[in-house]
Amino acid sequence: MGRVFVAGSINMDVVATADRHPKVGETVAGQAVHYFPGGKGANQAVAAAKLGAPSTLIGRLGADAFGQQLRQFLSAQGVDLALVKDTANVHTGTAVITIADADNTIVVVPGANALVSAGDVTAPVLAKGDVAVSQFEIPQTTIIAFFKRARAAGATTILNPAPATVCSHELLDLVDILVLNETELGLLAQIELHDTDDPICFVEAARRLPTGLDKTICVTLGKRGVLALVGGEPSLISGRAVKAVDTTGAGDCFVGALAAQLANGKAIHDALEYANAAASICVQRMGAAPSMPTAAEVTAVLRS
Repeated sequence: MGRVFVAGSINMDVVATADRHPKVGETVAGQAVHYFPGGKGANQAVAAAKLGAPSTLIGRLGADAFGQQLRQFLSAQGVDLALVKDTANVHTGTAVITIADADNTIVVVPGANALVSAGDVTAPVLAKGDVAVSQFEIPQTTIIAFFKRARAAGATTILNPAPATVCSHELLDLVDILVLNETELGLLAQIELHDTDDPICFVEAARRLPTGLDKTICVTLGKRGVLALVGGEPSLISGRAVKAVDTTGAGDCFVGALAAQLANGKAIHDALEYANAAASICVQRMGAAPSMPTAAEVTAVLRS
């Protein structure tokens, strides 16, 4: 069995719920405020751990109350935190989230996440069969250093280029599996896309990316499912009809589940089906990291 190593962000999510999102310059009355563990790196590591893969998180926390709470939570989820550093004189990453009608807006303040360095990712000893995962809430130079080490060890690399940011060809060249939504795909392909577009639009956009046919590209389309290009050949994994409550951690759940399945030796198409089912469970719960499902829950959904 391989292991999952996630280099990424760790945040406290401050979540406000309301009937609708405010317009620019407008104030609306909220319903409740919640504090949830989050951050794309933490979410993905928790998902992988709860779905049965040995999961190690590489990142930084501030030396503050949020940092202490997040460390306790992540440890309780079975995530190995030996490579998570407490950093003095900086706050723990924080995300301010508004949820209305099951959709969200998010402002992320990086804090300690911005200090995750290339030196931080030299500590893990990766091996063939392991999976290295990262996203864009830590510096891209750090991700490049991490993926270079993973490639040298024969590990599989998964990049979730979120939040949507331009990235270098050097980084894309180090990626085996790219997981992104229509906004992120549109930015990288330099084309405007919408979640209601015909699937062929996403296929054409994915083929414009400078990644080569040896890459696997997974475009997550929310309730419509997942469009995957494997070896250049597209396939659509249909979405599952569920009542969404909070979509905040769905993409991270998909990435963590995919990494866990690949670390456990599953074929890519089977791993994608599994990850799609896992994400459908996640959106039915509030919060990001706390909403990640267990392996038993995913198995039950797949059997049904």
